[in-house]
Amino acid sequence: MKIALVEPLAVKAETMEQFEKKVRGMGHELTVYPDRDPSPDALRKRSEGMDAIIIANTPYRAEVIDACPQLKYIDVAFTGVDHIDIDRCREKGIAVSNASGYSDVCVAELAFGMMLSLSRYMVQCDQAVRDGKDKTGLVGTELAGKTLGVIGTGKIGSRVISIARAFGMDVIAYSRTAKPELEAAGVKYLPLEEVMACSDIITLHTPNNAETKGLISRELIGKMKASAIFINTARGPIVDSQALADALNAGKIRAAGIDVFEMEPPIPANHPLVTAKNVLLAPHVAFATKEAMERRAEIVFENLYQWLDGKVLNQIC
Repeated sequence: MKIALVEPLAVKAETMEQFEKKVRGMGHELTVYPDRDPSPDALRKRSEGMDAIIIANTPYRAEVIDACPQLKYIDVAFTGVDHIDIDRCREKGIAVSNASGYSDVCVAELAFGMMLSLSRYMVQCDQAVRDGKDKTGLVGTELAGKTLGVIGTGKIGSRVISIARAFGMDVIAYSRTAKPELEAAGVKYLPLEEVMACSDIITLHTPNNAETKGLISRELIGKMKASAIFINTARGPIVDSQALADALNAGKIRAAGIDVFEMEPPIPANHPLVTAKNVLLAPHVAFATKEAMERRAEIVFENLYQWLDGKVLNQIC
């Protein structure tokens, strides 16, 4: 089989060498590209003649897939696959796997980091000290005793819930499927409108797909408490960014922590959240820790080994 890693996986060179050695030892060809080029032309050239490719979060659209009739397998080094044209893969009979589970810990931790930072005005505190000021206007709130609304209780949402319990928070949730083990632990599932209206902090952990795109609408944002904090470490298109910015600027909600946008950073300077009040922005880093990158590479190559052996792990289609 001919296989290409079309963009780097951000792991140590010696780690990659071990993976490469094993694949080649199995009798297969592996081409490794050391840089990321998201242009369709580059992706097409890197994919032509390949039976399988490994890709992270670079968009992989129909025009590239159509140019690669030999392609049989796409191994996605990411949890979300909304950047892959899944419908076209189904049409072409191309199997797709993801790296489910690699970022559960780090995404949950960043979500809580944002909650803590916004609740205690940490960015403003830092600036106040540098400006020779005191704590005036910087008296924060505790997480203990607050109601956390978790939208999406998959692996990451469930991890967030376990951290929330350690902080002494009450948890309510909305998800397509309720988990009995979470209900037994005291999590109360409610309709989405009630979660938005009743939560002191809302954290979003759903995939981006046809059902969830635009899910957090202007109407739902309007149901939030004026004292509420909104966190998004999931996917940008799930939220109406303009509506969220309008609510922040009008003081209709307290603050927001945003790690994801409608596009991969860098984002345009005129994006509504760039100039919104009381918003903490990050350039899609929730998944980016050394530990997670190592786990991701291990999962992706195990996916590949199994596919080469006739099995498909973490199958999306």
